[in-house]
Amino acid sequence: MHAKALERFTVIDLSRIRSGPTAVRQLADWGAKVIKVEAIEEDGMFGTRASSDFQNLHRNKRSLTLNLKDPKAAEIMRRLIEKADVLVENFRPDVKERLGIGYEAARAINPRLVYASISGFGQTGPYAKLPGFDQVAQGMGGLMSVTGLPGQGPVRVGIPIADLGAGLYCALGILTALLEREVSGEGQWVQTSLLQAQVALLDFQATRWLMDKEVPQQAGNDHPTAIPTGVFQTANGYINIAVAGQPMWKKFCKAIDAEHLAEDPRFADSKSRSENRKALNDAIGDKTKGKSSAEWMKIFAVAGVPCGPIYAVDEVFADPQVQHLNLAQPVMHPELGEIHLVGQPIIMSRSKSAIETPTPAKGQHTEEVLLELGYDKAAIEQLKGGGVV
Repeated sequence: MHAKALERFTVIDLSRIRSGPTAVRQLADWGAKVIKVEAIEEDGMFGTRASSDFQNLHRNKRSLTLNLKDPKAAEIMRRLIEKADVLVENFRPDVKERLGIGYEAARAINPRLVYASISGFGQTGPYAKLPGFDQVAQGMGGLMSVTGLPGQGPVRVGIPIADLGAGLYCALGILTALLEREVSGEGQWVQTSLLQAQVALLDFQATRWLMDKEVPQQAGNDHPTAIPTGVFQTANGYINIAVAGQPMWKKFCKAIDAEHLAEDPRFADSKSRSENRKALNDAIGDKTKGKSSAEWMKIFAVAGVPCGPIYAVDEVFADPQVQHLNLAQPVMHPELGEIHLVGQPIIMSRSKSAIETPTPAKGQHTEEVLLELGYDKAAIEQLKGGGVV
């Protein structure tokens, strides 16, 4: 049995779609006791509950169905909050207040509660009440302006990076607040948004503007500043090559038997290589087309030049290093049989993450959780009969 680093924490998961569940997954996979509070009716946002996406987002949780709009649900929420360490929600900022489960209300019940909110644009400000969506944040956060081929027009990234980024930043905030609580004894309100996460993920592209007043542009498969870095054709496909700094540039030229390129004044330094990147890429491409991808990867491995294949997703999970890192992990589902989900990309020497249980059926643990909260079976039947749970 792995050491469950977070098993002493109870988490109320009021989140939906992707950003909130991503944050909660970071806690659940290290053993936090997660109670997923769900609407009684399906919302249809993810299609079937058995979908690969839903299964990957909601493993390692218990499910409680609750009609938050029913006044009788308030007492159930009160009892949940009293026992919880963390509450995660990604309602629009005004919705949780209408439901009576905003931060101040929760804090009045349990001052030690770490209350985490993810929104589209922030809890306050001119856009606070607007609905958020990953692609909208990608556009507003500048990512679509630097993605794609030069002159192509805006291009979205192929994964929901704003959702995922917000979820990961939220999890980091939760863990920071739990650490701070050990000193102060108090919880606090952790807030992030898709827009904040996306702007933060611009990273060096953002500081190119903030410090240098340079507006980054689309660079396609080329790295914006480290040249040559990009996709190059081989005799049987394509590979990525990444060359950074003068010493590596010289090693690279030697490895492709083109030492004359290192002596060419057009490619003398990073600035000149950037200014003449097309001519340089053409010259490199003429060389790389002469050998297979596998041959080049062996050559560059010896030379110490970063290089790698460009995989389709099925090829990713066939790669021996990906398999060694155990990134596809099995779990047994009562209806689907053994399924494989994406494991945590973090290895710790003692505290192991694990996918121990599949996504629960809707309301699978409603009675179990209510019994833990002090309701007897007669009271639970009344709640069920009244459509509260």
